[in-house]
Amino acid sequence: RGAMAGYSVEERAAPHSLEYRLFFKDATGRYISPFHDIPLYADAGKDVFNMVVEVPRWTNAKMEIATKDPLNPIKQDVKKGKLRFVANVFPHKGYIWNYGAIPQTWEDPGHKDENTGCCGDNDPIDVCEIGSKVCSRGEVIKVKVLGTLALIDEGETDWKIIAINVEDPEAENYNDINDVRRLKPGYLEATVDWFRRYKVPDGKPENQFAFNGEFKDKDFAVNVIKSTHEHWKALLAKKTDGGEINCTNLTVSGSPFCCSQECAKATVDAAPPCKAANPIPPEVDRWFYYQKN
Repeated sequence: RGAMAGYSVEERAAPHSLEYRLFFKDATGRYISPFHDIPLYADAGKDVFNMVVEVPRWTNAKMEIATKDPLNPIKQDVKKGKLRFVANVFPHKGYIWNYGAIPQTWEDPGHKDENTGCCGDNDPIDVCEIGSKVCSRGEVIKVKVLGTLALIDEGETDWKIIAINVEDPEAENYNDINDVRRLKPGYLEATVDWFRRYKVPDGKPENQFAFNGEFKDKDFAVNVIKSTHEHWKALLAKKTDGGEINCTNLTVSGSPFCCSQECAKATVDAAPPCKAANPIPPEVDRWFYYQKN
């Protein structure tokens, strides 16, 4: 695949297999960690952030940065030994935005959030990108932050940042969460509905939200991102114990987890070669209907 904002990706094993991994390279072709080596900001002066796209809009495969693997490639989430696909809860088909993460952020499970009263979910902060382009898996895009929703997922704080690709033709019209409400009527309500109900087909209860499911504005969202960036810095400086999180990186100055390009290349070379994608199971296209509570 071609370079995206100076970054490119290299697939290993077959997509929709347990072994599948998507590794990242920088503009010079060096292997890097998308979690640790892609900078937080694309443009700090304008509060423009980098976003790593994990799941393109309308798709179901729950792809995510593998926080516990060396170099943190993207892989498909696994539950009970099976590859995870999110269900289609009518009227939604797969993910209803480009979904991904902001690099160099970490929701610390040892830190109780003062706003939600719950600890972090041990992942980089999540982003729902609402532009019109369907992005590709592994794409690194520059986003303008518009607001945030605070999901409480199985007792953990799981922030969902709402953002728009700065290259979207309408990006200049979006500067805060109310612009989304005005220009894309129904989209924020659909977003709450999606997160509330997406685990119900798996036999889980509906998810809960802080602030009664209300969205917080841009300034609030940017502050949340900055605080999760501070938690990430502490993690990479070994001031916080990250447990199983893999902090191997190539660019974070002063980090005790820095490794050489030879060591990074050996990690990628150890992964199986790229193969054609496995078919997506037909039940992934099923639609679930149920009465909302």
